Amino acid sequence: MKLAILQTDVLHPEFLQQYHGYGSMFQQMFASAGIAVESEIFSVIEGIYPQEPEVFDAMLVTGSKADAYSELPWINTLSDYLRSRYAAGQKLLGICFGHQLLAHALGGKAQRAENGWGVGVMDYQWCHRPQWLHANTNDFKLICSHRDQVTQLPEGATLLASNDFCPIAAFNIGDLVLTFQGHPEFVPEYGKALLEKRRVDIGEQKTAQALISYQQPHDGLAIAAVMADFILA
Repeated sequence: MKLAILQTDVLHPEFLQQYHGYGSMFQQMFASAGIAVESEIFSVIEGIYPQEPEVFDAMLVTGSKADAYSELPWINTLSDYLRSRYAAGQKLLGICFGHQLLAHALGGKAQRAENGWGVGVMDYQWCHRPQWLHANTNDFKLICSHRDQVTQLPEGATLLASNDFCPIAAFNIGDLVLTFQGHPEFVPEYGKALLEKRRVDIGEQKTAQALISYQQPHDGLAIAAVMADFILA
């Protein structure tokens, strides 16, 4: 399985030495899950894209602190690129910002969430089970860190997972698009460090509640397997 990781952010300087980047986190996630993936990271914020996109089985759009609905030139360029790859029949995956951007680029809507930041470990419920979804539970938990949400699905999309805080937490469009709002690639240590970095913006009460939520495990590796099943379907 060959994967192009479209990296849409650079980590805060204090996190670089330990975590390297979001692309590296996904590589580590698949390795930890025991999934054989040959991947290459492309820094699309710097205008670096695959020269031969057709050699990849899928493309994955990472998280970012940017707003998916903004008019930044690199976001407009990436949106155009994703629409062209979708039209070409390439499989596309999105996580957090990638989830929002794919929704927005393909005709849905993403915007600032009315209920504020979503942080910590959240529980989501499966709403639909495509044939390639082999999850054996009715729900799953993921680390999250977002203040934007998808509020309208693109035409032809199917809601996959939801909770009260984030009604559109995952969706697919046939066998071409799969997205999640939560972060399967995050490890708790990074999630908590990012939470502390954003404490002032998030607020003391919500930060404290999020830190408590890390006492429960998350299902990042199980979602990595879901992503692999989707790519191979």
